[in-house]
Amino acid sequence: MIPLNELALFAGAALLMVLTPGPNMIYLISRSIAQGYKAGIISLLGVIAGFLIHMFAAAVGLTALFLAIPLAYEILKWAGALYLLWLAWQAVRPGARSPFEARNLPFDPPAKLFLMGFLTNVLNPKIAVFYLAILPQFISTQYGSVFSQSIVLGLLQIAISFSINLLITLSAAGIASWFSQNPTWLAIQRYFMGFVLVTLAARLAFEQRRNT
Repeated sequence: MIPLNELALFAGAALLMVLTPGPNMIYLISRSIAQGYKAGIISLLGVIAGFLIHMFAAAVGLTALFLAIPLAYEILKWAGALYLLWLAWQAVRPGARSPFEARNLPFDPPAKLFLMGFLTNVLNPKIAVFYLAILPQFISTQYGSVFSQSIVLGLLQIAISFSINLLITLSAAGIASWFSQNPTWLAIQRYFMGFVLVTLAARLAFEQRRNT
């Protein structure tokens, strides 16, 4: 069984990742603003379905593989850190846009909303990196089945992501409106997220491999 302190640390990492702007957040906010919160919720359900794909892919063997092969684990860990640094640069680079700036999207039927949410998440490299580079750090054979641990951690991440993204989806219009009237905070938000991403990258890069 995974210790509660490890679950709490993982929950914190999952919370920071969901609060970090990425394809999922940008799509959900834009969809909610363009077509209303109901369309945003349908899209969010598609995103959650995408999380299940990532979770089961990790649970059936990817996590165990990278824990078993130190070189592969190290390569993926550094690749994940570099990707987080790239996300940080995208957040703070000149001309970068905040996800809270509205984007125009065409109206789509419910089935397409769900599918687009699903594909946005399945093809989201930030989530792939999280499941393949960050999640394995919280898994150890000392805690029992690797498969069971992957499922527990995955479900915890999905619950956190759903809760935060639901709040964002329901309040997207208000958030975007407030930021449009306070442009300075858009810049602050971008630089804060850049700082969080750099911090995560450093932690990931220099974290010692857990004993298995």
